[in-house]
Amino acid sequence: MISYDELNTQNHKITELSNVLATLIKDRTLCDSDTCCSLFYNYMDKVNEHMQIVDSTLYSDLLQSSSNEANNTAKNFMSGSQEIRRIMKGYVRKWCDKQHKGLSIGAKHDEFLKETDEMFEMILNRVQDEMEHLYPMVRKICA
Repeated sequence: MISYDELNTQNHKITELSNVLATLIKDRTLCDSDTCCSLFYNYMDKVNEHMQIVDSTLYSDLLQSSSNEANNTAKNFMSGSQEIRRIMKGYVRKWCDKQHKGLSIGAKHDEFLKETDEMFEMILNRVQDEMEHLYPMVRKICA
C-alpha cells in the first residue's frame, strides 16, 4: 500500500501544478508554448495516476468495514472519481491535441480559461477532501 506521505506528496504536486498552470494560461500567448503544454500534460498524468492509486488502494478497507460512515465515504469518493474522470475525458476531447501533446484553444481562450479554472477547482476540492475526510477515515478503520 502507498504511504500517506506519498499520497500527500502527490497532492502537493498536483496543487502546485494547478497554481502554476492557472497563472500561465491567463496569457493566451503562453498557452501554446511547449513549456505550458508539457506542464499541462504532466498535470493531467499526475491527476490520473493519483486517482488510480487512490481508487485501487484505499477503498477496499472502507467497503469491508462494518461502519456505515466508512462505507459511505468510500462510495462517495468512488462516485466522485467516476465523475471527475468523465469531466476530464470531455475536457481532454475538447481542448487537447494528444497526438501533438498540445492544446487546441484557437480563438476560444476565454472559454478555455473558464473551463480549465473549473477543472482545477474541482481537482483541488478533491485533493482537500481526500486530506480532510478520506485519509483520516482510512487511518481510523485500519488502525
